[in-house]
Amino acid sequence: MKLSAISACAIAVISAVFTFGAQQPSTNWIVAGSGGILPAHSDFATPTGRVGMLLASGPVDMKDHPFFTPLGSNGRACVTCHQPAYGMSFSAEAARQLWRRTSGKDPLFDAIDGSNCPDQPQESEKSHSLLLNRGLIRVFLPVPQNAEFSIDIVSDPPGCNTSPTYGLKSANPMVSVYRRPRIAANLKYVTNPGPPIVLKLGALADKDPATGRPVGMNMMADAREPTLTTQARSAAMGHIQAHAVSEDQLRRIVEFESQVYVAETSDPTGASLAEPGGPPALGPDAMAAHRPGVLGDNDYDPVFQLFDAWKKPGAGERDQFRASVARGSDIFMFRQFWLRDTTHINSIGLGNPLKRTCATCHNAQMTGQDLSAGWVDLGTNNYPRWTEPPLYSDAQELPVFKITCKPSAEPHPYLGRVIYTTDPGRALISGRCVDVGSIVMQQFRGLAARAPYFTNGSAKNLRELVDYYDRRFEMRLSETEKQDLINFLGVL
Repeated sequence: MKLSAISACAIAVISAVFTFGAQQPSTNWIVAGSGGILPAHSDFATPTGRVGMLLASGPVDMKDHPFFTPLGSNGRACVTCHQPAYGMSFSAEAARQLWRRTSGKDPLFDAIDGSNCPDQPQESEKSHSLLLNRGLIRVFLPVPQNAEFSIDIVSDPPGCNTSPTYGLKSANPMVSVYRRPRIAANLKYVTNPGPPIVLKLGALADKDPATGRPVGMNMMADAREPTLTTQARSAAMGHIQAHAVSEDQLRRIVEFESQVYVAETSDPTGASLAEPGGPPALGPDAMAAHRPGVLGDNDYDPVFQLFDAWKKPGAGERDQFRASVARGSDIFMFRQFWLRDTTHINSIGLGNPLKRTCATCHNAQMTGQDLSAGWVDLGTNNYPRWTEPPLYSDAQELPVFKITCKPSAEPHPYLGRVIYTTDPGRALISGRCVDVGSIVMQQFRGLAARAPYFTNGSAKNLRELVDYYDRRFEMRLSETEKQDLINFLGVL
């Protein structure tokens, strides 16, 4: 598709003015148990505009509501990690502001997973470095009983995997990995039922324990929980440290989460994104109205629908920005490049390399996830080669594991039988060597509100995210194309 033209002067204005990644001006942080009414429509400042939240069933009284009320011993509630002002997640900058305001006493920083390890001095910022620097929460999981591999610790800057109390050789052996909280919004798209067989794997999909029906397996980073109910129960017993959670509390949590829709509502110029006659996929109302389960990898009904209305040339700041967004949409949908060495994309018979676009993998309409169970090894966790630095130099912060596959196991298709990784990903659930480092794709809505990006928080802003893909797949994007793509991602 031909991209609309723009003058060199206008390009310079766009690149200079619309810079994504500035600090969010205020937090609007909701403290667990504080009560109050959450309105049906609300929006909050982001570094690049405003993010909106729609409660499709109307306002919610937060007093005694189980999503907003501490259910356990550590003072946390679901809202602690799923804040409306941050697209129903939270940003690393918000965590830093919260630390300064509360001297690290807010329940977000609870020792169980808001610190690098519970046995470290909790009053020290250093003990919470991964949460404060990257917005990461500790996830601790046992090595699967059916594991096709052994795990050794190469380095452990956070200190939890070598901890005598919480580590891999403790009385209750656990692998500690560190991940960003996913957004608790737009969930009708994320939990859309899946086919009985996961097409990428030729294996049976997990089932809803209540109904016996197959699930989409796109909800969590490692797809370990099949439904919102099982996830809410697991989070309450783990992150919130509840002794028990009732079926009524679980029902109310799931009902609330299922009616929350989040998307950006205004751009850096202050103009509304969801205007009559504009791109039809923008804004939280569009998220509520659209139907899930639609494949958007096409040129007639694309992932985030059409931005043709913004391709009209104009001299004003708003028109220039919108033209940039429209070009970014075209790059996302139609700019071809060589996908290579990506497990569960190139390894399933499609070819390696494979000439496709961003929308090949991010194909689910309205969210940009994968309609199929979407875990892939993009390379953000696994080291391409231990003798060379990874694409992100994170060995100073994250643990590094050596995964050695058994001779009988199917090896990782591109890294073989010995893999170095900062997070084994799906393999900690499936036990399969081929899954080492694979992570379920996330949705793209409200991105501007919730930096940093990738599951391990390795991209501090949208520029670093775009740079990663440009480098990883040799897309050869120009500076203008990068900014167009950043502007596009920032309005979703």
